[in-house]
Amino acid sequence: MKTFELTRASFRAALRGSCRPTIEGIENFPDAGPVIVAPNHLSFLDSIIIQAMMPRKVAFFAKAEYFTAKGPKGAAMRWFFSSVGSIPVERGEQAASVAALRTALDVLERNEAFGIYPEGTRSRDGKLYRGRTGVGWLALTTGAPVLPVGLIGTELLQPAGKMMVRPKHFTVRIGKPLYFERTGPEHSLPARRSATDQIMDAIADLTGQDRSHSYNKAPSD
Repeated sequence: MKTFELTRASFRAALRGSCRPTIEGIENFPDAGPVIVAPNHLSFLDSIIIQAMMPRKVAFFAKAEYFTAKGPKGAAMRWFFSSVGSIPVERGEQAASVAALRTALDVLERNEAFGIYPEGTRSRDGKLYRGRTGVGWLALTTGAPVLPVGLIGTELLQPAGKMMVRPKHFTVRIGKPLYFERTGPEHSLPARRSATDQIMDAIADLTGQDRSHSYNKAPSD
């Protein structure tokens, strides 16, 4: 069994046994071809949950320091993030920016799945924030379908600022794929904004979260 498959199977079994999650709409995940997975973001564990529970490998961006940390803990982190297909990005680089997203094109060109949080960073107050347009750029540039995903209750597993993980029930709702015309990278900003807004509306329908018209920002500390 490949490293990713073994890692995913292990985490899936642990999550099912301890949290008994509700997974809805798994049939909406395309069986083959490139797909952009676009979830809301409530917890550090969200990427792990998606990578474990989805029927296909989903690559996410991860901070570069997860791959370069020293010592046994650093080695464990490097092994984990490498094994699940995470893509390292330097701290301070916006994962939703066009420069960073070019790396994701390779994933999609291999007919694989790539995960991106349109909000950019975790919501600390439970609101769904305005989507950054990187997800729209990626959808229009590649023509890959966008799969909206609603995560509900994952913030209870590991509250922001806490190290301990507590078994809690959570729900993953997978919406129907959204399709956008493939225009290539030279599309207009209004088109990118419109695609992003449609994706955020679909996520909101899945989660029922209160909406914020502003962008979310990572805490200064």
